[in-house]
Amino acid sequence: MQKHDPKYVQADDMELIKASLQGDRLAFGEIVNRYKSMVARTVKGMLGDTVFAEDLGQEVFIKLYNSLSEFRGESKLSTYIQKIAVNITLNEIKRRKRFLSMFSHSDGSEIHEIDIPDTDDEERIDARELVTKALQMVEPKFRVILMMRLLQGYSTKETAEILGLPIGTVLSRLSRGQEQMKKILKGL
Repeated sequence: MQKHDPKYVQADDMELIKASLQGDRLAFGEIVNRYKSMVARTVKGMLGDTVFAEDLGQEVFIKLYNSLSEFRGESKLSTYIQKIAVNITLNEIKRRKRFLSMFSHSDGSEIHEIDIPDTDDEERIDARELVTKALQMVEPKFRVILMMRLLQGYSTKETAEILGLPIGTVLSRLSRGQEQMKKILKGL
């Protein structure tokens, strides 16, 4: 558990960044405390609640620490951290896809790993679990938009800014992602 330094609890993000750049570990610890839940939601929303999600969350903060001097304050710190989290998670998804493609059939069709929970016929799968499972089956470029807009409540403009995409692309991917979700949910 990270210890809170009373002088940093009320500090704004720029004060914390400045102190962190001067080597104050408690200031950076306060940044981690403020944003670790957001990072966890992002990583788990895109990757699923896997054992790797926590490792990727830590990787996000390592990358943040190493790139803190590049942060210019042109956007909110949360936006900057969210962008790092999305990029690291998308890279992990691509890495996994490359790994799985090594195990493709000779006719070119890939083997898709789908984790279906073991349940008895009497046992009910709650809606949240079903949506989470369906979300993991949506293409990553649509999944990130669905997660940010619908689950995390970012506006279209904020989502576009974080992902570095035009607003029209975000809206298009949101629509296509929702269509994919509908089809997948019908199949589940």
